[in-house]
Amino acid sequence: MIEIDGFDTRILAFLQDDAAVTNQQLGERIGLSASQVSRRRQRLEESGVLRRYRADIDPASVGFTVVAFVGVALDAHSRQNARRFKDLVRGLPEVQEAHVMTGDMDYLLKVVVRDLAALAGFINEELLPHDSVRNVRSSIAMETLKDDNLLPFPAAM
Repeated sequence: MIEIDGFDTRILAFLQDDAAVTNQQLGERIGLSASQVSRRRQRLEESGVLRRYRADIDPASVGFTVVAFVGVALDAHSRQNARRFKDLVRGLPEVQEAHVMTGDMDYLLKVVVRDLAALAGFINEELLPHDSVRNVRSSIAMETLKDDNLLPFPAAM
């Protein structure tokens, strides 16, 4: 873990809002030179604080109209079974997020697919047949009220 100061926090807040911002633009906004911003940005990237840059694509506009949250209970609670399930999930492009949970389900998956038939196929052909899985419960999102995935940094000045 690296030490994050106020300048780093402001850099992260601005990048979170617009990852295409240049070092020059960032520097102007936070009061550092472009080279200082570049060094800090590189340090944040190398340390893993900045994990990646990507485009934020509206799923529905490119045909992915169904968002579902899928709870999965494992058949057996062993390291080997958990590892097999983790390997399965990492290879499924429909899975946008996967979380280990407490309570009556072991994992919660956020899944994005084109339609209900694709969701049925995903559950019935990918998840349920896998020998690590005991059962699956899904809930379909009817409407997304918020989907920004922004960390709650103080407002960038």
